[in-house]
Amino acid sequence: MFLNADLIESIEATPDTVLTLVDGRRIVVADDPEVVADRIIEFRASVLVSAAEMRNRSTPVATIHQ
Repeated sequence: MFLNADLIESIEATPDTVLTLVDGRRIVVADDPEVVADRIIEFRASVLVSAAEMRNRSTPVATIHQ
C-alpha cells in the first residue's frame, strides 16, 4: 500500500504504530514511527534533489513558445 505522506496528520505508537490522516481515518502499520518518519524525510529529500537536477540540466525539459 502506498500513502501520500501529505495526508498524514500524526503518527502514534500505542504500542502499534497508528497513522491518523487529515480526514480522521486511522491506519495501523507494522513499521515503527521513526521508520515511517525517516521514509517521509527520504522521499521529500529525493523530490528536492530531482527538482535541483532538473533545474541544472543544460537542455530544457520542455520549450514553451509564446
